[in-house]
Amino acid sequence: MSNTPVTDAPPVVISASIAYDHIMAFGGSFADHIIPEKTHVISVSFLVDSLKKQRGGVGGNIAYNLALLGTRSTLVGAVGSDFAPYREVFEQLGIDLCVIEDENQLTAASFMMADRKDNQIASFFPGPADRAAEISVAELASRAQYAILGATAPNVMRQHAEQFGRSGCRFIYDPAFQIIVLSPEDLRAGIDVAWGLVGNDYEFAMIERKTGLTLDQLADRVPFLAVTFGDQGSEIRYEGRRVRVPAAPARAVQDPTGAGDAYRSGLIKGLLLGLDLEVVGRLAGLTAVYAVEQVGTQEHFYTPEEFVARFDQAFPDYAGALRVEHLAGAPRSLSPVTDYAQTVRERR
Repeated sequence: MSNTPVTDAPPVVISASIAYDHIMAFGGSFADHIIPEKTHVISVSFLVDSLKKQRGGVGGNIAYNLALLGTRSTLVGAVGSDFAPYREVFEQLGIDLCVIEDENQLTAASFMMADRKDNQIASFFPGPADRAAEISVAELASRAQYAILGATAPNVMRQHAEQFGRSGCRFIYDPAFQIIVLSPEDLRAGIDVAWGLVGNDYEFAMIERKTGLTLDQLADRVPFLAVTFGDQGSEIRYEGRRVRVPAAPARAVQDPTGAGDAYRSGLIKGLLLGLDLEVVGRLAGLTAVYAVEQVGTQEHFYTPEEFVARFDQAFPDYAGALRVEHLAGAPRSLSPVTDYAQTVRERR
């Protein structure tokens, strides 16, 4: 296990997936290569125009965005023998890593191929993710202000939910795309020990289907709840207050993947700063919009000055509510990592 020693504990602990994303673009249409009456013996191959390997995973994305906002975090998970380039970037950003390194496996990976009509074929390899259960997060969380548990291996989510819940920190439960895998009992157990819940409207509908708990009932069980509605913004409920926040305007939407993870980072940052809920929600929304403007969940970058200027422009009624000093400690640049985030094949 690799556990970077620190003299002062980061205020946020994250347990969630760490993965590489492999993004492929196919210039044709999948439909042209599939014979409907032969789908029972399907055998197809696509010559793709490009292939990119990028950092991803829920945990990695949240940690990355927190770093851009000037907040250190500890990322907990399990990785494989190919993790070195990922590690190099996160060490530049000052992100603490508490990870199991399995030299006999590759890091978890997603493979996404889209055709010219935006149809997608995807697959996911979990790698050694379930080995993160070998890590106890109890001590890390006891020294943190916030902990967030995102989607990862179910056995890890069960264990870390219980440990976060009794640690004394503000524990945010975010089961996301693992809602469908977790049992109703698992979901209720995570909810019962959480300080806060976060998800999009569809995810909360799935929780209701599996547990019978409506959004209002969930809000009665935890002090804090945030629900996102895509480009319609978000709603934050905290200790009886209910605030609806508009989405930040995007300059150009390239790919919505990773927006939810970025939103969670902005949410935690605003809560750490003790800002008004209206400002917390807008900070989170702006953090999310940077992600949708790039293809890839960690391909965006900004300085504190750029972020604050855009915040004032996006939300003129709240101009001045967020200041550059709020983002103190944020990186000013990020050196490229050789032989990483590069196009492996691109036909001219």
